[in-house]
Amino acid sequence: MSPELLIQGACASITLRRPDVANKLLPEDLSVLRRQIDEVNANPAVLVLTLQAVGRHFCSGYDIAEIANSQNEGSSFGEMVDAVENCRAVTIAAIQGGVFGGATDMALACDFRVGGANSQMFMPAARLGLHFYGSGLERYVTRLGLDTAKRLFLTCEKLQAQAMKDCGFLTDLADGADIGERVAQLQATLSGMAPLALLGMKKHLNAIARGVHDKAGIDAAVQVTIESADLKEGGAAWREKRQPLFTGR
Repeated sequence: MSPELLIQGACASITLRRPDVANKLLPEDLSVLRRQIDEVNANPAVLVLTLQAVGRHFCSGYDIAEIANSQNEGSSFGEMVDAVENCRAVTIAAIQGGVFGGATDMALACDFRVGGANSQMFMPAARLGLHFYGSGLERYVTRLGLDTAKRLFLTCEKLQAQAMKDCGFLTDLADGADIGERVAQLQATLSGMAPLALLGMKKHLNAIARGVHDKAGIDAAVQVTIESADLKEGGAAWREKRQPLFTGR
């Protein structure tokens, strides 16, 4: 079954639905995922997008039998993952079990990665004889550092949950195997933030990580928040010791 998009107010989710093959991605899934991300980008109400899956594992990556079809310009696996990274909403990867191959890059493209006791990952490209695509190599280096990227790509070492947290692959590690509560807490935290500041800083932090420091764009975003009704509301809520009611204006 193709990935399923669900939008509920400020939170959206894309669910992978092939548990019998550890949620392996097929060629047709790439365009589906990009269309779903486009739909999220076009919906100003959505602040948080969670990538999740049914079954024991998050995702086993791209179907190796179709690997030659994953590099076509305009419809490549890497372009789909870049779309995840560039999603307007803040993104969470809910990694309840294994995440393997290209799916590790899809998870790294998310802003947060939540795992549990059953989480594990490995990148078997060298073992399969495949040179990974450029934007994925860059994501590994910028997110995890050069030494960790080399360790994972060149040795194909499998990491368990605590090691994934220690190296920075997981940003959150839930107690036990059930990650649902921690994911829900993170969704609630993020969706309660001021939209202009939340989405603007997500965008510019990712650009800085890519070595693209848009000073003019950052200065403009700062000024927009200074002039916003949300800044006044945030200050009033802080003084009055209550939850703010942001409108994104």
